[in-house]
Parts: sequence; C-alpha cells; structure tokens
Amino acid sequence: MRTAVVDIGTNSTRLLLADVDPATGAVKEIDRRSQVTRLGDGVDASGELAQASEARVYDALEGYRPQIESAERAVAVMTSAVRDASNGDEFAAEVAARFPLQTRILSGEEEAQMTFAGAMSARGAPDGRSVVIDIGGGSTEFVIGAHGKIAFHVSTPAGVVRMSERHISSDPPAPDQLTDLALDTRAVFHQFVPDIERDEVAAGIAVAGTATSAAAIELELEPYDATRVDGHLLELGTVELLLARLAEMTESRRRGVPGLHPDRAPTIVAGMILLREAMNLFGLEQVEVSEHDILTGGALELARSS
Repeated sequence: MRTAVVDIGTNSTRLLLADVDPATGAVKEIDRRSQVTRLGDGVDASGELAQASEARVYDALEGYRPQIESAERAVAVMTSAVRDASNGDEFAAEVAARFPLQTRILSGEEEAQMTFAGAMSARGAPDGRSVVIDIGGGSTEFVIGAHGKIAFHVSTPAGVVRMSERHISSDPPAPDQLTDLALDTRAVFHQFVPDIERDEVAAGIAVAGTATSAAAIELELEPYDATRVDGHLLELGTVELLLARLAEMTESRRRGVPGLHPDRAPTIVAGMILLREAMNLFGLEQVEVSEHDILTGGALELARSS
C-alpha cells in the first residue's frame, strides 16, 4: 500500500511517501521531504499558534501535495506545538479542509508508540532495554522498551524551539545563557524520568533533526546522505565538541556549516545541549542515529489499519 505521512512538528514539517507491506512490515521509501516551518514560534509564551507560523506549514504542504495525492492513504500527525496550543484543534481542522489528509493530534502515548515502532522497524531486537530519544521543537520524548514492547515513555516539555526562546537572547549565545539552558533541561529530564527507568537502559537510538544534523556535521555531508546518517554511531564526546564549536559561532556562520541545514542554525545549539543532557541522563557514551522515526511508524500504522 502506498502511504503518505506528514509530521507537522514544532520546528519542521516532514513528509514520507512509502510503499508498505502490512503483512511483513516492510517499508520501501519512495520520497522523503523536510522543511523547517517553525510552527511553534512563540507558543511557549502565548499559548497559541500564530497565523504566520500556520501559513508556513500550509506553504510546505502545498509543495507536498503531489506526493500526498499519489498515496492510497494519507495522514498528518501533529505533536507538541499543536497539542499544547489553545487553537490547535482549529489548525488541524483547517489542514484537513485544505488538503487530502486525515489529521491526528497525537497524545504523548500515541507519539511514543509511533516513534518507537518506527525506530525499531529496521533493527533486530537488541539485548537489554533501549531508549529512543526524540528531540523535537517543543518537547523531547523518551521511549524505553525491549523486544518490540514499550516499558516506559514520557513526553517532556523541553525542545529546541522552546528552550531557545526561553534562554538564548544574544548572537552568539552567552556562556551564562547556555548554562541556564542546560540546567533547565537537566531539571526537566530528571523530573520526568524516574531513576529506576534510567538505570536499566543499555543502549540509545536518537531520531529526528538534532541527531541527524549532528551526524551529518560530523561526517561533513554535502549534500545530505540519509544512507550514511542512518546507523551512524554518535559519541558523547563528539556532541560536546560540536556544541562548543557551534556555540561560539554567530547564527549566520552556523548557516554555512557543512552538514547543517541552514534553517536549523537558530536552534542547533539548544539541540546539542538537549542531546548531551539526554545522553548523560541515561549514562550513554554513544547513541545510534536513526532515520526511521515517527514517519516510518505512522506509515506502518496507516497500512495496517486499512
């Protein structure tokens, strides 16, 4: 079955067009697109989605229309920004009215299940428990499981857009701003993830834009090559070095860094801090970067529910 899944997130709007075999779970990617739309701009302060932010998403979806219309089934999944906004339901209804998409505002549990299914779809069952780390614009999800089953999941209110807006006010960011951002992130992560869950994790899989950007920067990928990013082992020491390097640059200089999409330059410093704090939270010296995330999980669910 040909499926189209659009992930309308806080920071980006992404598309996966794929052929899925519901019986075997095989997912054959036909097309993948991503555009930074920053839907969550200002949501942390105002509590609602701005019209300008919504317009950026509509423009991105218009660009994806041929792929969406070519699918037998198509869905748009919406996460933290839409879930938290007072006008999120109205935005979802407008997307459904303008485009041939079923729209779903995912709960934290649904988001966790879809992300975990996607991240594990291309992997064998590892020994021990693994944590899937999904750093988004408005939130960071941690999903812990083993042998294809989720044991614990949580959506924490710490994401790259939210934390950048709270703490970074100069260009480049001042050291005290970075310290405050790190302390805030650490406090949130420790509040939401119990010690007993952290202690039993043996491995980590990092999905979404911060992790894939970190891998691409380390590999100096120009142009971006998903086949090299997927499965890349990212060391904690590398994350520390990338953070130090990116934090001393102005945003305009970060836009020229090989491997980093220019539109991610405003939030990548916060992203590196969140990734470092997530790895430290679970005592991980490395994580495996995965291109398979909520989009793949959504495609599998869409095909199996037909």
